[in-house]
Amino acid sequence: MLVLALGVSQAAAPTISAPPSRTVIDDSGRTVSVPHAPLRIVSLAPGATEMLFAAGAGADVIATVEYSDEPAAARRIPRIGDVAAVDLERLVALHPDVVIAWPAGTNPAQRAKITRLHIPVYEQQVVRLAELADSVRRLGVLAGTEAVAARAAHDIDARLAILKATYGNEPQAGAPDTAHPSVLLQVWGRPIYTVGGRQLMSDALEICGAHNVFADLPEAGPVVDIEAVIARDPDIIIAAAPPGEGAAWLADWRRFGSLKAVREQHLVVFEDQAFSRLGPSVIDATEGLCKAIARR
Repeated sequence: MLVLALGVSQAAAPTISAPPSRTVIDDSGRTVSVPHAPLRIVSLAPGATEMLFAAGAGADVIATVEYSDEPAAARRIPRIGDVAAVDLERLVALHPDVVIAWPAGTNPAQRAKITRLHIPVYEQQVVRLAELADSVRRLGVLAGTEAVAARAAHDIDARLAILKATYGNEPQAGAPDTAHPSVLLQVWGRPIYTVGGRQLMSDALEICGAHNVFADLPEAGPVVDIEAVIARDPDIIIAAAPPGEGAAWLADWRRFGSLKAVREQHLVVFEDQAFSRLGPSVIDATEGLCKAIARR
């Protein structure tokens, strides 16, 4: 009887299988396998956190990193480190279904460790403002919030179209391009850091009808010396600085009266921190930048 009872019990026992999964494509074109939504998401970049909220997946984010302060609801999410380093033990203890990483900024060694722990890693990265909408749409597919993400993407595209129409007019054929000034966008004081052409801030300048004087440089954040700036002689110098530091950066440039930007007093302080956040709020910052350039 005991054998029969065991036989019946074994036959009736449910089969244990792995949870069903699906595949999505991230911003790097990689195929990532994740469970069906809703997901437990850990975001390792402030911009990715903001993008997840825009895509309608904010409630699924169970942990993030320092400076993830947009939107306001993101400030209530537990922190497990910063962009440079996260607490891997805490991350593993959270049992995330997927980790959102910023390939250009997230610690590559830690990203590799997370992959070795068999936690799916979704790479979220944009280098042009026009890529923001599609990035939001892909996050919507990841999180199963496609309808919300589609509306957010439409709003992003509409706002960019308005900014381009307002500030980014092309010069007339044969006419001097006085409406499209060259700009040194300074993002750090000493040494002098700027941005190369493959960077969201450089793209914002183009949206505003200006031109990054160091757009030919391939690095995202190259160091340049004073001689290089003098040689390229930008029409405008913009101190995209932390709060309270921009005026001091520009004071250093006033020593170089041969610079066109100094002679014509086209020195602009721009301290909107959303400009470097790499989320939808960068569009608000870009609008502010366009207005600052137009007022020069």
